[in-house]
Amino acid sequence: MSFMLGITPWPAVSALLWIVLINAALYLIRNTVHKAIQAAAQGLHRSFRMASKAVSRSETNLAARNRDVLLAAGREAKERIIEREFDRINETVRKDLANYSALHRSLSESIGRIEKDHQEAVDVPPDPPGWVKAVEAVADMDAKDGRAHIGSILSDIHKSLVKAHREAMTAYHAASAKRHKLLRHMRPDWRKIQQTLAAVGKNVDSLLSRSVTIDRHMQEYEDMIHGHDRAMSVLSSSSLVNFFVSAFVLCIAIGGATINFSLIARPMAEMVGGTSLIGDFRTADIAALVIILVEISMGLFLMESLRITRLFPVIGALPDKTRVRMIYITFTILFLLAGVEAGLAYMREVLLHDELATSALLRGDAGATATGEYMWITTAAQMGIGFFLPFALTFVAIPLETFVHSLRTVIGLMAISVLRALALGLRMLGNIFLYLGTLMTQVYDLPLFVPLWIEERMAKAEARSASDQGLKGARL
Repeated sequence: MSFMLGITPWPAVSALLWIVLINAALYLIRNTVHKAIQAAAQGLHRSFRMASKAVSRSETNLAARNRDVLLAAGREAKERIIEREFDRINETVRKDLANYSALHRSLSESIGRIEKDHQEAVDVPPDPPGWVKAVEAVADMDAKDGRAHIGSILSDIHKSLVKAHREAMTAYHAASAKRHKLLRHMRPDWRKIQQTLAAVGKNVDSLLSRSVTIDRHMQEYEDMIHGHDRAMSVLSSSSLVNFFVSAFVLCIAIGGATINFSLIARPMAEMVGGTSLIGDFRTADIAALVIILVEISMGLFLMESLRITRLFPVIGALPDKTRVRMIYITFTILFLLAGVEAGLAYMREVLLHDELATSALLRGDAGATATGEYMWITTAAQMGIGFFLPFALTFVAIPLETFVHSLRTVIGLMAISVLRALALGLRMLGNIFLYLGTLMTQVYDLPLFVPLWIEERMAKAEARSASDQGLKGARL
């Protein structure tokens, strides 16, 4: 520094000289530096733009893959729902067709009895009485010959008329009573027919309602096949809901597994030794954890064998006989493990009671060693929890399947969001470097304001002289 300021006897003059020389040098290389800054800025801008485009293409590919995965999962789930609805319709139709012959026979018998009773209940008009012919005979008699016998004949006719009327009314009442009785016999048959037709109508209405449901599912299935946006939005929202709900249920299951672990860890320490270690972990804890994991595995295999879940396609592809055998085997193993846990829970209660008694004896409190009257309640509760928790953990397979299927969609959506944000960040960073290059050129020109001002003045003077010469030439 002293050397630079010592080129002249006066340091201020030396510093001023150096400033002039540096400004002159910066002015001479100004264009080159501007080009270098602009080239660097343009290069960084293009690099970040290319990186942003690459990330955008990755986002597009991931979105397409996520769309395919989501549509495939939606189609699979919808196929299962449609298959179940068709199975229900098939079962209903099978039941109805199985009872069709008996139903047809019952209706035929009822209709036959009704027709028979109806025919018997027809009102038959009575035959005209015999005195009508006698009246006609009296009317045809000659007045002279039959005048003496007319009175006795008319008296006989009157008596016959009264008797015939009485007999006709008696017969009519009897026939009416018989018809009414037959009509009353027709009432149960009518009711039976009405009930049978009502049952048939109920089954038909059930089939119609299920057919409407199937039509709705088929429409949604067609939307999934064609990849409509509405189907995608519905599937995305459904996947998010299923993810959070299944995650919540799995957290509850983890809590149950933790309680189960606490029930059997202590008695397992008495069985395998409390001081034995495998690595940094106790052997008893590992053994208890293995038992719980085996129970969960048996529950998964049981649910797969029952075709409630479809996590393992190999199990679903097994023959029906093999699958039924697997159901019995997994249930038996699960039942035995549940019994073992119940025994371990009882052993835990016994160990706890022994420890309390031992501590009481060490303290000299002999009265505290007495067994409580209701100690059996806690023992039974622990045994019940130890027995039923493995069966409860069996149902973890259902939310686990939902969680696994929805996890792909959720991870895909999160990855798409991250890639979209990264592409936006790279694009903004490229634009920042582009404007930063412009800013650096302006900052570079700040110390050169004097030569730049002189240059600008000289350029204006040259422009003014050139315009004056042009005007003179035009005048000439």
